[in-house]
Order: sequence, then C-alpha cells, then structure tokens
Amino acid sequence: PDTCRAPQPRGSRLLQPAAPSRGPPLLVSSLAPLTRGFCLPSGTWLLYLPCTWSVGLAAEPGCLPDWHMLSLFGIGAVLMRGAGCTINDMWDRGYDKKVARTASRPLAAGDISTFQAFIFLGGQLSLALCVLLSLNYYSIVLGTASLPLVITYPLMKRITYWPQLVLGLTFNWGALLGWSAIRGSCEWSVCLPLYLAGVMWTLVYDTIYAHQDKRDDIIIGVKSTALQFKEDTKQWLGGFSLAMLLSLCIAGMNCNQTFPYYSAVAAVGAHLAHQIYTLDIDKPEDCWKKFASNRTVGVLLFIGIVFGNLWK
Repeated sequence: PDTCRAPQPRGSRLLQPAAPSRGPPLLVSSLAPLTRGFCLPSGTWLLYLPCTWSVGLAAEPGCLPDWHMLSLFGIGAVLMRGAGCTINDMWDRGYDKKVARTASRPLAAGDISTFQAFIFLGGQLSLALCVLLSLNYYSIVLGTASLPLVITYPLMKRITYWPQLVLGLTFNWGALLGWSAIRGSCEWSVCLPLYLAGVMWTLVYDTIYAHQDKRDDIIIGVKSTALQFKEDTKQWLGGFSLAMLLSLCIAGMNCNQTFPYYSAVAAVGAHLAHQIYTLDIDKPEDCWKKFASNRTVGVLLFIGIVFGNLWK
C-alpha cells in the first residue's frame, strides 16, 4: 500500500477484466500523478510535517521557526510527493491494471507510455532539485542521499512484509534535512531520535492505511505490515507509538525543550491512543479516517515545538 491511494468503498476492487480506457487528453493524463498530490493532500502533509519539526527545533531559543525555510520545504514536499507518486505508478502499472480504483491511472490505462512518464518524472525531480540547491552544501548532499529510498520504496511491497518501514525511512528524511538546512549540519543527538520518532509514526499510520487494501493485496501478491500483524495490529501500533513518544522525549531533552513541547508530546500520545483504541481494522472507511487524522498529530507536535522554543 502507498499513500498515493485514495479512500474507496467496501468490497473487492479487482477488475475481471480491466475496462477499456476512456482517459483524459494526453496533457491532462500526464499531469495526473502530480495532481493527485493536490487532490489527496494527506500524503503531502505527512511528508512535510517532519520537516517542520526539524526546522522548528533548530530555531534559536525564543525565536519563531524560519518561515522562508518552512515555505521551501513545503514546495519541496509537494514536488517530491508528486515524484513519488509517479515512480510508484511506473513500478506498479501491472498491479494497477487489476484494481478498479487504480486502473484509470495514466500508465495503467495506457494513456501515456513509460518513456513519457519518465520524462515527466524528470521534470518533477528537476524542479525539486532547484529547491534543494537553494540549501547549504551539507543539506544538498544529505537530500540527494534520500533518492535511493525514494526510487526503491515501491518495490519493497513485492519482497517484504515491512514496506511501511522503508516508507518511514523515506518520508521522514526531512527530520534530518530541516535541522541541517538551518544549522549547516545535523546535531545527531537531536536529529536521529526525531527521525526515529517519525519512522515509528509512519509505521502506525501506514499500517492502518494498509488494512484498507488487505483483501486485494492478498490476491495480487502485495505485502504489508497489515498482513504481517493481522489481528495483533493494535499491539504493534501501541508499541510503535510508545517508541515514537520516547524518541520525541529524547530529542526534546537533547535540545533543551520546555513545558509546551512535552505537553504537545502528551497530546500526541493521547491522540494515538484514541486512534488505536477505536480503530476497526476490518472497516476501510474507519482506517481511512484514522489515517487522515494523523495530520493533526503532526500539527500538534509542530505547535508544541514552536511554543516550546518561545518559552526558552
């Protein structure tokens, strides 16, 4: 499962066989992988928010985060999420043909060729590179180092039941990059636990997300933590949540955070506990609702970071 997917009604979505494409004109269909990021912004927010945490923690005591840097990372998140969707569509075009919800995507429907998608991806990555090149040299190298994860993540669901872990390593790279963009390099005693917290968070929300598609995933041979954990999902999610909260506390202590920050961490814990307690893993609609609510988790933490810094 991937965060480029949309919510859908219950029941099987497999096509027997795929319907003929009646897709939009070539130009519009070529833009579809990127415009999905605008129509379904949850994934973009989940990519962006770890960047805001890192930028916020790197701010000088008593100061607001660098809003120019937050804006740059926002643009970068939109572009890289769009590029990620394009890469995902290129790898998954064979699978997408078998699922009604994804069969109309340009590559799966045959509206564009793989070469055309590759050219479009080049445009997306070129724009993202322009954003990256506006950062310091350390951050340029660090940002470039994430590309292997971005490119290979869509393959992970074919070979491991832990693709959500690889997604976490990919989606939370901004937790490292934000600090280095402000300070010139990473303070690993802060950045690593913050990054780990983000990875644990991704394991929570994307495992929830994966339960939407588990029936079809079994049929088409796609792996996920949802299929790995099965009825033990809530116990695993609870463990990931505790690891996230502990990592956030370590990151906060290592950069002298204050009461508002730890209050926000407590609020994040309460939100996650409510998500897990009320989650119905057999109702796709509830899984989507819980998944989408994780934007609130990220925003709560960012607010706590901002006020925690002002408190110093």
